[in-house]
Amino acid sequence: MIPFVLASASPARLTTLTRAGVHPEVIVSGVDEDAVIEAAQQEHGRLDAGDVALTLARAKAEQVGAEHAPDALLLGCDSVLELDGDVFGKPHSSQVAVERWQRMRGRTGTLHTGHWLIDDREAGTGATLGATASTLVHFADLSDAEIAHYVGTGEPLHVAGGFTVDGLGGPYVTGIEGDYHAVVGVSLPLLRTLLGELGLAWHQLLPH
Repeated sequence: MIPFVLASASPARLTTLTRAGVHPEVIVSGVDEDAVIEAAQQEHGRLDAGDVALTLARAKAEQVGAEHAPDALLLGCDSVLELDGDVFGKPHSSQVAVERWQRMRGRTGTLHTGHWLIDDREAGTGATLGATASTLVHFADLSDAEIAHYVGTGEPLHVAGGFTVDGLGGPYVTGIEGDYHAVVGVSLPLLRTLLGELGLAWHQLLPH
């Protein structure tokens, strides 16, 4: 089994990988996301939503690799929601989450999940590459009371876009077009593709 590190604090990402048979070590980065995006936009101009997710995923993976040198494959991930050309991460406050849902209800947004993979093994290639999975998400037309109750659970405050599809927010997502796992937080098919570009097979991450 190839050693594998997940550079993310997301329980949903860890659960998704674990259920697929992959048991990564979790090392959480200390990336200042706002500072990373500000620096990237100063260098490249305004980033689109997919590039925001990919830039943050790369920053997380690179920081964990630089600070911990884990001698492993290293995966960083980040998700953002795009609606009307605006980019939304975690709401962090109840007021923002309520305003977000008042805007989202009855509509469709795009959830972008960036993936950045680094071969940080001592005997590895040192390769670094990434890609973004983008999925359309259709939201139910929630009442103000439903929004208030959902936000009151605290769940929307700490997840990208202010919703989950695999948790308490499940009843409020009427459908998705794309990879379900990418909405949860990590696209298993995309990760398999990135591994293939490194000359590795998915099953090499699994216990023998």
